[in-house]
Amino acid sequence: MTVSEAIKSLVKYGVREGLLDALDEKWAVNRLLEVMQLDSIEADAVADEAAALEDILGVLLDDACERGICEDSVVFRDLFDTKLMGAITPRPSEVIKSFEELYAESPEKATEFYYHISRKSDYIREYRIKNDVKWVTPTEYGDIDITINLSKPEKDPKAIAAALKMKQSSYPLCMLCPENEGYAGRVNHPARQNHRVIPLDLEGESWCLQYSPYVYYNEHCIVFDSIHQPMKITEKGFRRLFAIVKKFPHYFVGSNADLPIVGGSVLTHDHFQGGNYTFAMAKAEIETPVEFKKYPSVSGGIVKWPMSVLRLVGENTDDICSLAGEILAKWRNYTDEEAFIFAETDGVPHNTITPIARFRNGKYELDLVLRNNITTEEFPDGVYHPHPQHHHIKKENIGLIEVMGLAVLPSRLKTEMAVLQDALVNNKDIAADERIAKHLEWAEQIKKNNNITAENCEKILQDEIGKVFADILGQCGVYARNEEGKAQFIKFTDYINE
Repeated sequence: MTVSEAIKSLVKYGVREGLLDALDEKWAVNRLLEVMQLDSIEADAVADEAAALEDILGVLLDDACERGICEDSVVFRDLFDTKLMGAITPRPSEVIKSFEELYAESPEKATEFYYHISRKSDYIREYRIKNDVKWVTPTEYGDIDITINLSKPEKDPKAIAAALKMKQSSYPLCMLCPENEGYAGRVNHPARQNHRVIPLDLEGESWCLQYSPYVYYNEHCIVFDSIHQPMKITEKGFRRLFAIVKKFPHYFVGSNADLPIVGGSVLTHDHFQGGNYTFAMAKAEIETPVEFKKYPSVSGGIVKWPMSVLRLVGENTDDICSLAGEILAKWRNYTDEEAFIFAETDGVPHNTITPIARFRNGKYELDLVLRNNITTEEFPDGVYHPHPQHHHIKKENIGLIEVMGLAVLPSRLKTEMAVLQDALVNNKDIAADERIAKHLEWAEQIKKNNNITAENCEKILQDEIGKVFADILGQCGVYARNEEGKAQFIKFTDYINE
């Protein structure tokens, strides 16, 4: 494919996917010529209607690198191909207008349209996300989703060196600020010319809807404050969650906790995450009902889940949020030394909540996951955090998505599991290979418990990783999944009713 053919193919792709109108074709060709720093296009060039977007962009990127208008490294290529896609992505006002028109028909139609635009504009790089490794592991708590994330490229040496020389910038203030929309990016901040944001009114405040560029599940969206201000779990936040659910009843929406260790990776900008997906935790049933005497309209109880979850169910969201606000206030100040739960030590607060809201079977639900970020000498990364024996699989924080039953595991595991599989099948020395030596004790136990063959080894490793993740979730639960832990949990629910 020639450069001229690639330009015409990209324009045809834009028309086919609804990014462009057929009337925009000549204009779009000229916009792409401008980005490519070319004066003309071959008159006899014909678009390849069957070409994949990744292949079209590859031709244009290779040419740009050869002519020196783009450095040949993954970060610079990502900056440049986003510039190309920005030239054929509809303006924000057009996207918002179409969204609102479709929303008048149904929220589902509006989000389907917006998700399509986000994917086909290459804001969500589908050709990378399809490389993520995914499987499901059955557990006593239901089918848990496991993913090894490969869609976020690592920075290369050229980009790292260039970033060190760059003047520090505070624009946009962070990756979630609305000022990212249309931003050209730089080596230490991704380009966003193809990024479009939907404004939302939540409880009289200005918020925004977008999709995650690294979608971990269907229609993985982010709802963020239009103002850059820190995350804070509050009763008002619970009301915002239900405001979102009422706008998009087919979506769940939740929030990471607001403290380090138990919180998400972005605590500086208030935001929620949601989407059109049902996680294992949502399917889990209430195993211990709890009566909330002050709020007879709200039912609920303790959920059968490895983490410590209270579910509130009712038709009146005001009552649910008022009760949740009281639970949050009591949990913030709750100490039970026998359960090793301390509200604070040396003036540092430890208790918070990860909330998740949804609408199901004609009622509203709010799951309150009790979190505590206390550390000790034995557990310097956190007592209610993945414990050291599992760090060979995952050491990072357990955030909202993982709380609900979807593991997001580091990309290194793809290579490590392939090497380990070879070692197990062919009886190689695991300790001698630095790539997998960290897995030795775990691997020996797997070998002891299974008759490993070339045919079943991959499946066995996947199931064992799933079991590790389920165990990690249990370690992150503030109440143990045993009779003593249950009694301690009920002690707290009794305290709620005092």
